[in-house]
Amino acid sequence: MDDPLPQRCLLCGATAGIRRDGQWHCAVCDWRVGDAPDPDLPPPRVDVVYYLRWRERIKIGTSHRPRQRLAAILHEELLAFEPGDRALEQRRHREFADLREGGEWFTADPRLLAHIAAVAGGIPPWDAYARWVADAYRR
Repeated sequence: MDDPLPQRCLLCGATAGIRRDGQWHCAVCDWRVGDAPDPDLPPPRVDVVYYLRWRERIKIGTSHRPRQRLAAILHEELLAFEPGDRALEQRRHREFADLREGGEWFTADPRLLAHIAAVAGGIPPWDAYARWVADAYRR
């Protein structure tokens, strides 16, 4: 069960935590509360393939700065992130080529929606991204 953290998570800003091994960890990204990323190191690069919905269309794109990228794209809903770079994005474009409507936009077909649901695994996209960023910091 998640409990309130003694302070916001320094990585993702979440307020819910889990007490494990006598220490608080963020319930979203699993960052140990009280630890700070090394300010002398650049933040890690975490590439993602994103799936955005606009009406009955899905955009499959990629970014290593998803907050900035998604802010620049008109969409109704962020459906999922998948860890991966341009090579994975291109593989997804080929996989769903028969659904392409133009550019990186695809028809919201049940097959594509099932793939997105499997990729998401029931985890909110920004929570998954926060976990991957925390994992990258730990490496």
